[in-house]
Amino acid sequence: MPTFNLKINNKTHTVEADMDTPLLWVLRDKINLVGTKFGCGIGQCGACTVHVDGNAMKSCLLQVSQAEGMKITTIEGLSEHGDHPVQQAWKEIDVPQCGYCQAGQIMTASAFLKKNPNPSSSEIRNAMHGNICRCAAYNSIEEAVKIASEKLS
Repeated sequence: MPTFNLKINNKTHTVEADMDTPLLWVLRDKINLVGTKFGCGIGQCGACTVHVDGNAMKSCLLQVSQAEGMKITTIEGLSEHGDHPVQQAWKEIDVPQCGYCQAGQIMTASAFLKKNPNPSSSEIRNAMHGNICRCAAYNSIEEAVKIASEKLS
């Protein structure tokens, strides 16, 4: 079985996995970073979103062999104490209902705000449309992204 050196949350992890193993399963099963969730396995729900070289990416679609040499950040690595402005806004608005999709929502929002720190409501909705929330907390998510953008400015 091949060995891969992955830079995840500013640490290097050496893992053995089949070349086509999705990064999602390496994160969860080999490195025990379980904040990244499995939702659909086909890149449609966004629950597995992580940052890859600063861009939001669905980890169920990225093979471990493709991830070598990239800088990967999971929800656990977004901030040391859970105090990233997006995380603070999520707590302030009390966004989560069941909470299952929230790590992916936060990772998508934080990558989006890095590129667009002062978005309009329609830009927020467009950026977040790839993340499904079964509890339909979309209005709260949009409000939290707006608050986070204010915290970042």
